[in-house]
Amino acid sequence: MKLWGALRLFVHSAVWRVAGLESAGRGLLQALGSPDENVRTLAGMFLVQAGQRAEPLLAESLHSRKNLPMVLFILGSIGNRRFEAEIQRLSEDQDPQVARAARDALQCLSLQR
Repeated sequence: MKLWGALRLFVHSAVWRVAGLESAGRGLLQALGSPDENVRTLAGMFLVQAGQRAEPLLAESLHSRKNLPMVLFILGSIGNRRFEAEIQRLSEDQDPQVARAARDALQCLSLQR
């Protein structure tokens, strides 16, 4: 991961948390599609740390099917059961990566009971 990529994510996260600027949160969400696995992982960690604040943005990605495996993993890690029915539906998705990520997210949710 290039230093600039990591620094950009730290700035997005800080601005989103402190100022509540939605575009900074969207920057983290967009980074989930990065070709760099480290950038995707770091963005995912920041979104999990944001918890409920990230849920509206993650819900948008869920409905538009954008970066779905990562979004499902993050939703499972956050642990809010309000997405459980939709995640359950995706556990039988045609895309095997999506289906697997949904099953993993459901497992995370069941462990958090």
